[in-house]
Amino acid sequence: MKIVLFQPQIPQNTGNIVRTCANTGAHLFLVRPLGFHVTNRWLKRAGLDYWEGVSVNFIDDLPAFLENTSSQFFFYSAHAKIPYTEVEYREDDFLVFGSETAGLPNEIWEKWPEQFYTIPKRKEVRCLNLANAVSIVLYEAWRQQGFATT
Repeated sequence: MKIVLFQPQIPQNTGNIVRTCANTGAHLFLVRPLGFHVTNRWLKRAGLDYWEGVSVNFIDDLPAFLENTSSQFFFYSAHAKIPYTEVEYREDDFLVFGSETAGLPNEIWEKWPEQFYTIPKRKEVRCLNLANAVSIVLYEAWRQQGFATT
């Protein structure tokens, strides 16, 4: 699996996601600009010593990147209607999450509206923490793959 974070803003979230990627074998893609430096001490602290075991790549243009991939990709938003559990995940899928402060841009919503999924929640609550949302979706995708470790 491949986790894509669109312009993440909070280094602790990204560090925690690195740790989740290390535990599941997922690759991490960070879409620039980031709201922090990857050398930020909080980022390293949250990721502990897991950074070395995770493949981290950087993307400058997410739409162009997605247009040139042969893999499936899915977007996650509190504003989507279809639950994330309705997806049949494959090992090479890209799971794309928006920034903590702005989500995903309208351009993405307009171009791929049928690719948006949500994590169910109570209506009076705005959204989940990004690191928690990534964990929920990634573990469902990994479960569907039989928790394969290769």
